[in-house]
Amino acid sequence: MITVEHLPTLNALLNACAAVCLLAGRFAIARRQIAAHRAFMVAAFVVSVLFLSSYVVYHFSTRVITPFAGTGVWRTIYYALLISHSVLAAIVPILAVITLWRAVRGNFRRHRSVARWTFPVWLYVSVTGVLIYAMLYHLFPGAL
Repeated sequence: MITVEHLPTLNALLNACAAVCLLAGRFAIARRQIAAHRAFMVAAFVVSVLFLSSYVVYHFSTRVITPFAGTGVWRTIYYALLISHSVLAAIVPILAVITLWRAVRGNFRRHRSVARWTFPVWLYVSVTGVLIYAMLYHLFPGAL
């Protein structure tokens, strides 16, 4: 049974799944495997929606902000990742919806033009989400 305390781990797993789906989708389209690309990108979107739902539930349920216990250069690295991740994470849903909408509408020229921005930003947010989780809960767990 998943409890609120398990949600940070679930969130990291969902972020990792989104990253894998994004990469698989990118490789599929590079090989002109359109159906596979579509399936992987829809999966990335669904997994990201599940992540966002879980993230909101966790933060509204616990109202806990876990302090980072690392020091020195690790603290700088952590906060640089956290700040860039947070800013870009606010943009990803907008980019993802626009990109998906253009594909669904069959406007593939405009889809590609925004996907060139969406893919790297979304991938960065997914990967850094996992790194932030690992740093916060496993590398420097503090008094958790």
